[in-house]
Parts: sequence; C-alpha cells; structure tokens
Amino acid sequence: MNDKKLNEILFISKTLNVLYVSLKKDDNDSLLSYLKEKFKKVICSTDGDEAIDIFQNNKISVVITDIEINSLNGFELIENILNINKNILTIIYTQLQNHEYFLKTIELGIDGYLLKPFKEEDLKKILFKSIEKCKVKQENKKIKKNFDLLTQYQELVDKSTIISKTNSKGVITYVNENFCKVSEYTKDELLGKNHNIVKHPDNTKELFSDLWNTIKNEREEWHGIIKNLTKSGKPYYVKTTIKPIMDSKNNIIEYISARSNVSAIMSDKKHLIDKIDENNLSLLVLIQIEEFDMLDKFYNIETINKIEKIFGYNILSCLPSGFIFEDVYNIGNGRFALLTDFFTYSRSEQNINEYLKKFVQNVKESAFEIDDIEYDFNVVISYSFGKEHLFEDAKCGLEDAIEEKGLIKYANDLSIKEHIEAKKNIEVMKMVKIALDNYKIVSYFQPIINNQTKEIEKYESLVRLVDEKGKVLSPFMFLDVSKKGSYYTKITHRVLENSFKMLSYISTELSINLSSLDIEREDTREMLYELLEDNKEDNHRIIFELLEDENVKDFEVIKTFIKKVKKMGVQIAIDDFGSGYSNFERLLNFEPDILKIDGTLVKNIVDNKYSRNVVETIVSFAQKQNIVTIAEFVENEEIFNILNDLGVDYSQGYYFGKPENITIK
Repeated sequence: MNDKKLNEILFISKTLNVLYVSLKKDDNDSLLSYLKEKFKKVICSTDGDEAIDIFQNNKISVVITDIEINSLNGFELIENILNINKNILTIIYTQLQNHEYFLKTIELGIDGYLLKPFKEEDLKKILFKSIEKCKVKQENKKIKKNFDLLTQYQELVDKSTIISKTNSKGVITYVNENFCKVSEYTKDELLGKNHNIVKHPDNTKELFSDLWNTIKNEREEWHGIIKNLTKSGKPYYVKTTIKPIMDSKNNIIEYISARSNVSAIMSDKKHLIDKIDENNLSLLVLIQIEEFDMLDKFYNIETINKIEKIFGYNILSCLPSGFIFEDVYNIGNGRFALLTDFFTYSRSEQNINEYLKKFVQNVKESAFEIDDIEYDFNVVISYSFGKEHLFEDAKCGLEDAIEEKGLIKYANDLSIKEHIEAKKNIEVMKMVKIALDNYKIVSYFQPIINNQTKEIEKYESLVRLVDEKGKVLSPFMFLDVSKKGSYYTKITHRVLENSFKMLSYISTELSINLSSLDIEREDTREMLYELLEDNKEDNHRIIFELLEDENVKDFEVIKTFIKKVKKMGVQIAIDDFGSGYSNFERLLNFEPDILKIDGTLVKNIVDNKYSRNVVETIVSFAQKQNIVTIAEFVENEEIFNILNDLGVDYSQGYYFGKPENITIK
C-alpha cells in the first residue's frame, strides 16, 4: 500500500468512532490498543444487546466484533446493526477460520474478515477497500470565532487580493495596492474616507442595509457582489467578503474587506481564441461545472443562465491568493476558461497543480445563492501551456478528466494523442466493416470439461475477426471501438447466427455471451426470440452467459428477458462471478443456473490462500443453491486438481483446449 493511500486511511480514521465488541477488552488486546491510537473514539462492549444500545445512542462509523460474544453472536449483532444503518463499516475479528463463517460474512455483506492474532496490515487493507463507505462529511468552517487577529487577517488575504480595512465607524484605515490599482485612487485619497467614494449609484439601499445588519448587528461575515466606480467613472464589479474583527471581549474593533474583480467575464469563445493568438505563450485553464448536463435538463434556460453568470462572477473569488488571472471566459455549457501570459505565471513561482487543487477545494466549500436557493458545485479542471493546439489540448484534457472522474488534468499534447487515437479507431472501424462484408467475423469455440469425467460437455462461443492478411484477432482489439459506431450490433448478430448454426455440428451444450447492451436492444432481443423459436428442439442445450457490465440502463428489461428465455428452456450463466460486490445482487435478480468463477481467482489459486477461500465459499454457496460452477483460466494440472478437490463442477482453460474454429477442422 503506497504512502498516499495509507495517509488517506489514517486521516479518515481519526474522524471515526469505533464500536469494539469482544469478550477480551484489557490492555493486552493488541487490536484495542491500535484502535485507540488510530481512531477518534473506541467504545467497548462484551454483550451483543448492550452493543446495539450503544450503537443507537452514539455516532458509530465502524463496528468490529468477535463471533463469540454474550447474548448474541457476532453475525446476529451485525445483522441487527445493518438493519438500522446499512452504511456502517462492519468487520468480523476472530480466530475461527471455518469456511461456513466466511460464507456467512459474504452473505451478510460484511466488509472484512480479520483473523487473530491482529495484523495491522490486514486491517488497513479492509479499511482501504471500504474507504468510500466510511468517509464522513467534514464540517468546513471558513473562519473560527476564536482565531486571533493575525489568523483572521491571513485567512481573508488568502481568499482574495483586493483588501481594505475600516474602523468600527466605517472609515478606511488601510487599502492594499490592488485596491488602488482597480479603483484608480491613491492611498492618500482613500485613507480617512468611507467606501462611498467608490460606490456606484446603481446599488440598492437594501443591499447596504443587509450588509450593515449582517456585520454590525449579527456580527457575521457578509458576502455579495457590489458595483463600484473608478476615479475616472468606469464601473466595475467586485465579489466582496466583509468580516467584523472582535477583541477578546467580543467588541467590534474594525472591519476587514476582501474583494475580487469579476468585471471581465467574456462570453464569446472567439475572444478567448483571439487572446491566445495575441500571446506568445499562454497558460490556459478550462473549468467545467460537474454534471452540468443534469442541471441543464432539470432547470429552465433562465435559471441556467443565472447559474452560469453567478458562477462566473464567483470564479475569481475562489482562486487562491498570490497569482492573478485577469479574465474569465464563459464558453457555454457550464464551461469557463482562465487565461494568462505564461511569463506572468512563471514570475509568480506558483505550483500550478497545487494552486488549482486549492481552487477546486474553495469552490467545493462555497455556497452559490441564486434566487434564494443555495447551490453546491464541484468542478473538473484541465490546464495547458503553449500556443499551438492550446485550446484543443485543454479541451481534450477536460474530457479525459471528466471520463476518468479526476479533478485536474495536465493536458499538453493530448490533442496530438487524440488525433493518433482517432486515426487508429478509424482504421479499426474500416477493418471491422471489411470483415463484416466478407463474413470474416467468426466464432471460435472453447471446450468446457466435466471435472469428474474429463469429457467435453459444453463449448463457449467466442468472437474473432480475421483480417485481410488472414490473422485472427481477439475481441479486445476491435470490440470496444466497434461500440462507438454502428458495427457492434452487427457483430453481435453475426455471432448469434454463427453460434446457432454450430448447434448442428456439436452434440454438447453451447454457451453464448450477451452483454446488457445486447439485451437492451429490441432488435437483438427479437432476433434471439426468433432463433430460439426456430431451434426449439435444441433450446435445452443453449446457455446465455451474462457479462459483467456496470452500464446497465434498464434492469427490468433484462430480468424480463431472462424469465422469458428460461421458460423456453435456456440456461442462464453469470460470468466472472466473484470479481465484484454486485454479484450477489445479480444472483437474486437473475436466478442463474450456472456460475462462472472469475479467472483472476482461479489463476492465483495455487499460491493465494484468499483466492482459494473465496472459490471454496462460492462452491459451497452454489451447491446449497443447486447452481452449477465452472472455473475459467484453468491453465495446468495443479490448478485443475485444486478446483476438483474443492468441488467445482466444470473447467475451462488452455489445459483442456484453446478456442478453435470447429468448422475448419
């Protein structure tokens, strides 16, 4: 486990309360000592009923229990707790290694099975795997009441770059250089005056009434946008934060104001491109409001325009201090750009990645009020240096960041990579089209062996593409690219045709892979129903193998399909079983006849005790449910013998046979 992951675990653990249930709770308990050191609070109990009361009356995030405790056993305790709150992190801590207990752990959805004696690394692994479940929302307080004056000043300086102070009567006692630069007044012209000197007459009386009531009577921070006038009469907007500063007796002694100039918000992408062309070298930052497309669907155009406008006004106020972007460009669809001359950035000596991380955090901690409704926004960012392909690079980087669910992406040269990738994808598409036209999308068949008899009782149909040079290509070289065009469905239909034709060549059962994308398409479903109707006498030999797919759009369509084909005599298999937490839910939904054990578990089963335990548990579970098991990736005799000893019904892998074109033999 790398240092970054470890630090994340330790950081989160310090915020969590633990309920530890064990008959042993003395100072010699190594786990208890560790929990007290690493977690915020540890509450101990020896009794299951008492533990439930403790859980209901305390903010508990993690429950760790032995199996053997008073009144209830550990499994019963966790089952009761999960009925109260399913989001609790649960761990069994025991010296018992019974595989029935291990099975029970999986069935209840318990997060970890920790064996005695306690090993710190084992607990860290469990915590890391479940880290998303145990994260708790931290309260972010922008300014604490008991900060000393220096801390309060520093925090506000970090928020913005245009600073002023007044005494308790509102008379200006300090302005920084940026205030003078924006307002066009000198310090001598400003000191001793109040802020009316820069106030624009368009501001309403209600705005300033609210401002003074907030900072003077309620003694709270005030936030808002104020329209000001420069000395020469030019209007400008400032995003303003004003905070009353109190002495030790809670008396207001002065006010400090922090502002960001939000006047230069451009609304035309052309202005941005022109500005890039004007500069020799630039730093470009693209900002995307996360899930803006969902907002666009949910709200009317007027509200969307307000959201973009207010967010644009607030961008500069969220930037950390120490470096200034002069302009904000609103380029549409919740996307904004910041641009500056590269050498201006270079002189600032800022680490751009850290700078933008702080900006992302500031946005996350800010509340944006629009029509009396507060909105919380998250952003995704891409940045790029240079001149040529600058906007294209940043745009590609932003799209990558969104797809990868990252926050910040350095994007130089990504457009070149995209061009190369696009060219490669076009070549693959052409290759697929030629193969379809020439019936070179073929099916290869891999045998599946009965472990007891070592006889072939099933085949799995696997798609292959034969290119113009006669080379046989595996699906990973063309199938994903095909999904981006119209060829994927054509490939599926060709495979179905090939597979059903193969029924006349073999006497065994035949397994055909189907993804959720296949089943959700009405034309593919209709083709399957028609093929099954035409091959009624062979339906009992057909297995539809459902592939793992996180992008299921309509579970009801898939469940209806499964019920219908099972009534027609077809068997249902779940592929890659054991590879993810979704599998047991799929069991309940799909009621399969066959489980295909994930190959990553099988290929490591010789040396990996965990893999062996999981496979053993799956087999035990399947046997109780009268479900057949098939192990994939059976590469040698040693793996086969272990699987056979564990009670796996069938094996598939290179040890028994590679995929082949049976019709050619």
